Amino acid sequence: MAEHIVKFDIAPKAVRVPTGTLLAEAAHQAGVTIQQPCGGQGRCGRCVVLVQSGTVRRRSTLRLSSADVESGYALACQTVVEGDVSVVVPPQEKIERRLTTDRTAAEIEPPAGYNPDHLQTIRRVALTLPTPTLDDQTDDWSRFQKTLRLERGHPEVKASLRQLRQLGQTLRDGDWRVTAILDTETGDESARLIAVHPGHIPDHAPVWGVAIDIGTTTVTLYLVDLFTGRVQTQVAEYNGQIARGEDVISRIIYSGKNGGGIEMRDLVLGTINELVSEACQRTQIQADEIVKATIAGNSTMIHLLLGIPALSIRLSPFVTAINQIPTLPAQEVGLNIHPDAVVDCLPGVASYVGSDISAGVLSSGLDNTDKISLFIDVGTNGEIVFGNNEWLVACACSAGPAFEGSGVVDGMRATKGAIEEVWINQATYEPTYRVIGGGKPRGICGSGLIALLAEMFLTGVIDKSGNVNLTLSTTRVRTGDHGPEYVIAWANETALGRDIVISHVDIDNLLRAKAAIYAGYTVLAESVGIPLEAVEQFLVGGSFGKYINVEKAVEIGLLPDLPWENFHFLGNTAARGAYLALLDREARARIQDIAARMTYIELSADNLFYEAFTSALFLPHTDLSRFPTVQTAINV
Repeated sequence: MAEHIVKFDIAPKAVRVPTGTLLAEAAHQAGVTIQQPCGGQGRCGRCVVLVQSGTVRRRSTLRLSSADVESGYALACQTVVEGDVSVVVPPQEKIERRLTTDRTAAEIEPPAGYNPDHLQTIRRVALTLPTPTLDDQTDDWSRFQKTLRLERGHPEVKASLRQLRQLGQTLRDGDWRVTAILDTETGDESARLIAVHPGHIPDHAPVWGVAIDIGTTTVTLYLVDLFTGRVQTQVAEYNGQIARGEDVISRIIYSGKNGGGIEMRDLVLGTINELVSEACQRTQIQADEIVKATIAGNSTMIHLLLGIPALSIRLSPFVTAINQIPTLPAQEVGLNIHPDAVVDCLPGVASYVGSDISAGVLSSGLDNTDKISLFIDVGTNGEIVFGNNEWLVACACSAGPAFEGSGVVDGMRATKGAIEEVWINQATYEPTYRVIGGGKPRGICGSGLIALLAEMFLTGVIDKSGNVNLTLSTTRVRTGDHGPEYVIAWANETALGRDIVISHVDIDNLLRAKAAIYAGYTVLAESVGIPLEAVEQFLVGGSFGKYINVEKAVEIGLLPDLPWENFHFLGNTAARGAYLALLDREARARIQDIAARMTYIELSADNLFYEAFTSALFLPHTDLSRFPTVQTAINV
């Protein structure tokens, strides 16, 4: 097969690839990062590059106009090399906004009455071993075990080969006085050796652990002193896998490609290990001082982290490879902490209800309340749990990334330059908006899209079906390249030098996302015979509730029309649940119990979901009686 030279403008060297190689694959070989939020399916248009010269074949030109193609633009994930090629890579989107979870460490307090001697599985034990003599030639490991058994009552201790190789020198460096770090996960009768340090470490010295939430969009890490329960620092970063897919389905598809699974694993491990490094720098500790990690995440994220094939998750009958993962050593997982540190991936429930939800239920207290409660964690996926301390049912709906800025032409993540709030004048149809970081806007993020949709509906810019009213006496409404649209900001007002708009196609994507979420929790309520009006607590986890205006979310039919006092926005419940499990063996047991007793309902197999979804494709709903406060606002 013939080979061709591909030169990328931002790569130091050209690469040689065979005929038929995708430009995206050539870029990867050249060390060039090209975003592929749809997982390389050609749907998002974010991987567009400019072919300056050479021969390529475009499999798809979706989201490219004929003028774009004529100018040389191509989708890297859908364009193959058929000759020597020179390619220009446009600047990739840069995430600049400081993540909200990165500034809330002070809000995290240890559980009341936290007692590490009773609740923590990690033990630090100071030992003084008898010195070997010609009369006592007991081997080092037996001597260590015997002393531990006599002084601490541990009849059985397991160690890795790595620990055995180091033990003899450590005992002699400490002059037979050492400090052992043990994991007593299975109880005080047996233990696993994590580390042995020469000398006796003071009792007040911290022992470190990390709680990690692997979100589809964001990875959050808490660095915790296991003995005091105090969060020393908190760091967060966008999940590196975003470059290969913004939703779990796209990532599963990408992971099934040749080498895709390894790349996905490396991307998320890279993100986590960068956070570990940052947390250690802030705290001025070494990474190998971290001896325990608990991890929460949806089922796909956990599978991809561990390199377990995830393809079965998206294929009927939607079965995971594993929900209950045994504890693993950090070295085997790939975490840059102590090689023998305990890594506990928390238990999930089903293909689309993972440990982020079982941990979130614990964190929210849903499993301990007698109130009828609805817990929802909305990101690129929407996971929902309904119940109380007696019963729990769960489902998941594919909300998609529309409310995170993807699938909307001028949508963007919540970064600097994103419009995050919008108001429209009822008389003039002129908008007013607020931009993250100030200055000129570059696009609009999720909270802004929710506000914009509500304002457009209430002011008559769009009807209940999302159709733009082109008869209004304003130049803000017009027909653009993608059909009817509303201009949010004129070109001279933006950082892009072009108009920022929302089109009918964008609105349709948003309506589908909100309809999926609303249909999810209404079908879940109907499945147990309890109306939404009976919900006493509506618990919202994740970053979803951090910035959205509840009133606007109700007005578009995203949230139910309940008394405002029923809504409780809890922040990152998955990370909080992982933190509690890191500290408390009883909390960890509760998460196990939550996952075991949660009944999962597969919405794709239920016609009721399709009917509810269709009814919710309107603003706020086909049945306006479900939203009395919105009905009142419309009639005013």
